[in-house]
Amino acid sequence: MRLITYGIDLGTDSIKIYSSQDGKTYSERNIIAVENKNILFAYGDEAYAMYEKAPSNIHIFRPLSNGVIGDIKSMQVLLKLFLEKVTKGGLKASEYYIAIPSDVTEVEQRAFYDLVKTADVKAKKIYVVNKAIADALGVDVNVKTSEGVLVVNVGYDTTEVSILSLGGIVLSKLVKMGGRKFDETIKSIVRKEYGLLIGSKTAEQLKISLNEISLEKKDAIVFGRDIVTGLPVEKSICTALIDNALAENFNTIIDSIKVILERTPPELSADIYRNGLYLTGAASSVNKLKELLSKGTNLKVNISEEPKKSVTKGLEKIIKNSEFKSVIYEFEGMKR
Repeated sequence: MRLITYGIDLGTDSIKIYSSQDGKTYSERNIIAVENKNILFAYGDEAYAMYEKAPSNIHIFRPLSNGVIGDIKSMQVLLKLFLEKVTKGGLKASEYYIAIPSDVTEVEQRAFYDLVKTADVKAKKIYVVNKAIADALGVDVNVKTSEGVLVVNVGYDTTEVSILSLGGIVLSKLVKMGGRKFDETIKSIVRKEYGLLIGSKTAEQLKISLNEISLEKKDAIVFGRDIVTGLPVEKSICTALIDNALAENFNTIIDSIKVILERTPPELSADIYRNGLYLTGAASSVNKLKELLSKGTNLKVNISEEPKKSVTKGLEKIIKNSEFKSVIYEFEGMKR
């Protein structure tokens, strides 16, 4: 009997799971709510809806931090719950392909494997794939050729900048800059310029809506608490102010890309100049990011229609196509 196969992209903000059983990709917030320190209260999207609203006896947190597993026990619980939801409680013996970042320690990489192995999810076989490789495959780049490929994945906590060639990672750098930092910047500038305290979820929604609001040439309407009066208020926020504040964050990403490009072999640099960089990740669609990356690196920026799903799309290709099996790793001392 053929095993069901799952492709897992474990992100700090959300977890995406591809299932070979129905060919679908499922996504849910990677967050958990615990009551009185040890009682599971809620998880996933339901727990996220409670974030910044819960009483003191309910702790809501993300088990991942900066792209690596911070709380493996909570992540084991979440992974099993997510998979049971995907399978409607019918979890069977399965194969797992899990994407991992490259520029982390071997212990941190190993933790992803150990997570699946010990999460009681009936894992018969576990493989790992470099996240950047899956990312590139997900945006229809053939990573097995000798052409150099530059992939920039802007996630929630981190941005991973990778140079790929011949199915492997030539250079990789993980930068602590992503969607969470963008949200913090928005909260800070709104407080400074408007005397308004807003929550992280409000900042996130403002970040997501910047593209649309900017096209309509309108100000953003934001609800929060007035610093002076302490009362809830509604204020109109200039989007240009937000864009200018975020530009400083974007410059950090641009500087990291330049560092990698300066270390890239000349022949690969030529390929990258011809093809441009590939921008992926949940925070890659933020207003002005694409334009500033192009201007700052002098490269064409390619972005997919569904940048959040590029890793799981790549895992799907690896699962379905034997041509790409050479990019997977089995965990025996992290050897391919």
